Amino acid sequence: MKLLTQANRKNLPKLYANEKKPAGEAIAWVKFFTPDNSWTWYATEFDGNDLFFGLVDGQDKELGYFSLSEMRQSKGPMGLAIERDLHWKPKPLKEIAPEMF
Repeated sequence: MKLLTQANRKNLPKLYANEKKPAGEAIAWVKFFTPDNSWTWYATEFDGNDLFFGLVDGQDKELGYFSLSEMRQSKGPMGLAIERDLHWKPKPLKEIAPEMF
């Protein structure tokens, strides 16, 4: 599966494009997940090359940076690769994690 399409690249704002907005207002344009555990990444910004910024929901929920190249190499506990949610509809972070905002 292709983790990032040309349409995804076009929609994702550049890094720091949302920094003047309240964090909960940033739109999660792309959702990635591991099918064999509970880790999920919601991308709100992209440097156009490798680095995303967004919400990471793993052991904790936190805003931070994550890398496309690392996601391509990573496997879950059962050896399954990270996938992009093909049915994801973009939404603000405050709808995904209201307890944070």
